[in-house]
Amino acid sequence: MIERRSHLDSRAITLLLGCCLLWGLQQIVVKATLPLMPPIAQAGLRSGIAALLVWAWASWRGIALFSRDGTGWPGLLAGALFAAEFVCIYIGLGHTAASRLVVLLYLSPFVVAAGMPFISAAERLSMRQTAGLGLGFAAVVLAFSEGLGGAAAPAGSTQWLGDALAVLAALLWGATTLAIRATRLATASPEKTLFYQLAVSGVVLTALSPLTGESWTLHWTGAALWGSMFFQAVVVAFASYLVWFWLIRHYPATRLASFTFLTPLFGLVMGWLLLGEAITLRLALALGGVAVGIWLVNRK
Repeated sequence: MIERRSHLDSRAITLLLGCCLLWGLQQIVVKATLPLMPPIAQAGLRSGIAALLVWAWASWRGIALFSRDGTGWPGLLAGALFAAEFVCIYIGLGHTAASRLVVLLYLSPFVVAAGMPFISAAERLSMRQTAGLGLGFAAVVLAFSEGLGGAAAPAGSTQWLGDALAVLAALLWGATTLAIRATRLATASPEKTLFYQLAVSGVVLTALSPLTGESWTLHWTGAALWGSMFFQAVVVAFASYLVWFWLIRHYPATRLASFTFLTPLFGLVMGWLLLGEAITLRLALALGGVAVGIWLVNRK
């Protein structure tokens, strides 16, 4: 039996904060790597490396990844959704700003909140929790409103395509979470759930890359590409996703999803720390709004 907790404890909150911090940096790293490696190739290599790491980790821990337990078709579905999500993200980053994409990507908690009541009545949101979710998203939009600005995109811009891909990625991310909770994957180990997604997406994306005309003539002599792939594959796709799927297995998905609103705000804070960008009054208000929104969603 899996021990499910009805509320987030201090361990879950600590792990969530760490994941959000890493994910806040991820889109910046991916966009910076696009001149060095095409988007789908980048995503495929990331998934492939991380899948091998999950396999090695599971072997060391004695966790069966290939036993017949009814997770085969759900695993293929989750892997296909995962692959489609990252096609949208990586290609989208070539057409729109990372800040715009990450705001739109965090429509995902609404998809989870809307779908979870059909899977588990215990996770139906109250009016107060729904208001908290809305407040969290409004705070994120407020934080980025200076950058999103309202100015029309220049003529010939493909920003609309990047924005549309970001929204589609959000829908796919939410659908992946719901697929995990609604199928046999809900009782599978986090390692097996993650392995399905990484292995399937690694194969799909690697095969798709040359079909879209991407070149794999890469320059591995520089530290930038090695560092980027280490961060994307080892730190994010392996370590942080393993933690995320463990959390989904043991804690309410809607409460976990509310915390992901911190991710784009962490990106702004790291911009201040690493790049010297100013933290404005609008950002301070947004941070406060996210904090209140999370408190409302997770209030007993």
